[in-house]
Amino acid sequence: MLKDVIISGVSLKVKHKVEAADRPTIVFLHDSLGCIDLWRDFPEKLGKETHCNILVYDRQGYGQSGPFTDLSRGNNYLEKEADVLHELIQQTGIRQAILFGHSDGASIALIAAAKYPAAIIGLITEGAHIFVEDITLKGIRDAVVAYRTTNLKEKLTRYHGVKMDAVFAAWADTWLSETFKSWNIEKFLPQIICPILVIQGEHDEFGSMKQVTGIINQVSGKSTQLIMSSVGHTPHKEAGDEVLYHVVVFVKSVYSIP
Repeated sequence: MLKDVIISGVSLKVKHKVEAADRPTIVFLHDSLGCIDLWRDFPEKLGKETHCNILVYDRQGYGQSGPFTDLSRGNNYLEKEADVLHELIQQTGIRQAILFGHSDGASIALIAAAKYPAAIIGLITEGAHIFVEDITLKGIRDAVVAYRTTNLKEKLTRYHGVKMDAVFAAWADTWLSETFKSWNIEKFLPQIICPILVIQGEHDEFGSMKQVTGIINQVSGKSTQLIMSSVGHTPHKEAGDEVLYHVVVFVKSVYSIP
């Protein structure tokens, strides 16, 4: 099930489970510190409930994929990742993709749906960012302290190995830089024509409801929001059964599944 896919000379670790060639594939995009394994069994559960194929992958630098070739990131780094996603979809022969992105992965999914609509029939975002907020920066600063003073680094090293410090620095240093304060992807939103489900925890420590409103009000496709009480930045982990239920309903509304 695990395989390596080479894109622009970089080896990406991919988990691709195909149930039927005529079914859509739900593509999972992890967050800024995530990887295949940190999704746990959620992708498999969603694939089983929707009878869809699933594809989960580690972006460059993360998990079991090849290391970063350049530790510096420009304000367009998430757009570059959307281009990589497009190439991955093409190489794996996916004709109907439903993107499920969390945090950074959700921002990548938004950009990809805008730039490459032909193969993307649905979009699920969880804790997405479309611009930088003070709450986002505070959350990252708190994470920096935790990385230095708690066992957070030890926990994450189990998944990223010797790449761990690079993974964390690439995220924190970029988002906390002066130049990144102007980062904004709202220009892409009107180009999104597929249906979208926007999931947000009311207690998300990295983003406010302004992110949800901005997405819902600017996309061109049919949009639905799921605001979850008593939930933070990772709804699929904090309230997995509830998220699973609503995502299954959404997927079935996008694609007629017997």
